[in-house]
Amino acid sequence: LENLQPEIKGLAERLRYEVSVRGKQLGWSEKVARLQFNKNLRRIVSELYVRDNCHPFKATLLVWVQVPMWLCVSLALCNCSVGAVGSEVQEQFSSGGALWFTDLTAPDSTWILPVSLGLVNLLIVEV
Repeated sequence: LENLQPEIKGLAERLRYEVSVRGKQLGWSEKVARLQFNKNLRRIVSELYVRDNCHPFKATLLVWVQVPMWLCVSLALCNCSVGAVGSEVQEQFSSGGALWFTDLTAPDSTWILPVSLGLVNLLIVEV
């Protein structure tokens, strides 16, 4: 999208000139000329998006998929670790783990896992 901005700007200037010339020939008011300019500019920009296959919605698609997935996984892990009191899952989570986190049911006092998970997700979204 950013690479198209110079081309869009050049096409908009050319279109603005063409609409002003055509408006003077046909006696259009300023409002009619502005409507014609906006309509044609939207059409041109849409054609550029199709040509380069870079619609702006594609940039937000990952977020619309990732946020619900993150929410479901977070709730599932929360229910597994806290909601299953007295079950085998609770016992396995409290005795499992590795490195500095030996009890998966206890909150992470160092905040290493939540911060690293957040940074990795931010990196994925930015890339």
